[in-house]
Amino acid sequence: MSEASQETVLVARGLVKTFPAEGKPVRAVDGVDVLVEAGETVSVMGPSGCGKSTLLHLVGGLERPDAGEIVLDGRRVDGLSETAWAMLRRRTIGFVFQAFNLIDELTAVENVELPALLIGASSSNARRRALELMERLGVAERANHLPDRLSGGEAQRVAVARALINEPPLILADEPTGNLDSRATGEMLRLFADLRSEGQSLLVVTHDARVASAADRLLTMRDGAIVGHTRLDAGSPSELLRDLAGLGGDR
Repeated sequence: MSEASQETVLVARGLVKTFPAEGKPVRAVDGVDVLVEAGETVSVMGPSGCGKSTLLHLVGGLERPDAGEIVLDGRRVDGLSETAWAMLRRRTIGFVFQAFNLIDELTAVENVELPALLIGASSSNARRRALELMERLGVAERANHLPDRLSGGEAQRVAVARALINEPPLILADEPTGNLDSRATGEMLRLFADLRSEGQSLLVVTHDARVASAADRLLTMRDGAIVGHTRLDAGSPSELLRDLAGLGGDR
């Protein structure tokens, strides 16, 4: 892994995570290094069970590493208390999940504004920012709908708006197109391309070759370790897409 610069958003070194299992513990993440520069999109691919989502959960503070260190936006975070991690996470990381993870009892706009309210934004400022993001993402007309009234593509756009509301330096996306049809996947790809062009940093776990190939760099995982590191050019050739398709898989 290259050395971090002043423009580095995420540095993770030597991450290890082991889970208990019958017979022999499973090392889901085994000495992994990850670096994401400001304005960079990094994708992670690998076969089912290789540790992709566990890696994302470690970086985002949803799981604690057994070993290794994580520096987020210039601050080491792996040793923080649960409370401190939660507060920092709300300000510095936006999450986009495959299952959207919208709160069923809240309207779309209420889901989007919730992270801003949790860090102390006024209700008027949170609502204004939420509506601005929903307008930008093309779902403003669905603001007052409950999640079960949204299409998959609409729900994912609402989830992206929620991830962006606190203007975090890093977005973590876990299989963001996994529950979307082809049309909605195409819309999500265009949205991620827009975010990339605007300088947003993203770390994306995906089984979708189209999503992976739209990144600046591709990390390939197998058996909990990074086994490949490829720098990608915009408009990857069909040969690359075919190669990537063989790396897909569930978490």
